[in-house]
Amino acid sequence: MKTLQETTVLITGGSRGIGAAIAKRFAAEGVNIVIHYLESHERANETARACMAMGANVMTMTADLRSKEQLERMRDKLDAHGFKPDILVNNGGISHYGMLSEVSEQDWDDVMAVNLKGMFLCSQLFMPYMVGQRYGRIINVSSVWGNVGASCEVLYSTTKGGMNAFTKALAKELAPSGITVNAVAPGVVDTLMMSGFDSKEKAALQQEIPAGRFGSAEEVASLVYFLSLPESSYITGQIISPNGGWHT
Repeated sequence: MKTLQETTVLITGGSRGIGAAIAKRFAAEGVNIVIHYLESHERANETARACMAMGANVMTMTADLRSKEQLERMRDKLDAHGFKPDILVNNGGISHYGMLSEVSEQDWDDVMAVNLKGMFLCSQLFMPYMVGQRYGRIINVSSVWGNVGASCEVLYSTTKGGMNAFTKALAKELAPSGITVNAVAPGVVDTLMMSGFDSKEKAALQQEIPAGRFGSAEEVASLVYFLSLPESSYITGQIISPNGGWHT
């Protein structure tokens, strides 16, 4: 079993928001960091610089989560630089808001491809190394909507529900190999995804949450970090929802 400081973490969608907070949380502990992104080159570099300032070794990698070919190239580049992930955080994803009657076939295909296919491809490509060393952590960043569903977010909720089922099934498959698979399903988190809400809408939403506030990206990152610890080896197949008592 490796110590956390001997491990490498790959965070998909790690350039901003929850992904960036996760990268910084691991960097503070001296873990080797791989920040994956698609187009947010400057944000990825900004997050990388923040991690390096804490003393972490960092690589940034771009790839389309929908493309097995691009992800294979990313894996090969990481192998060549000695950055083989012991911890995979499937955080990359896209949201969608709208009534189901207005969802186009292209919308459906795009969100499914990024949120579910991307998780599948990354897990499939990076878990053989974990199996070979009989140690690893896969953590999927889901959503409370994957547990309870949301009106006008049927498509997004479906992908997150699929992520939860994927987590539980893969956990059983990989447990004999010393690999844990868990999901973190946040409630409302104060990130750029909330920028579409005005102050009145935010206030009304906060009133629904027993804790009386939104969560922070750093709080989600702390839970991801906990699930990555070597001593968390008996926790697997779990969907843990940090939500301030909302939709529990």
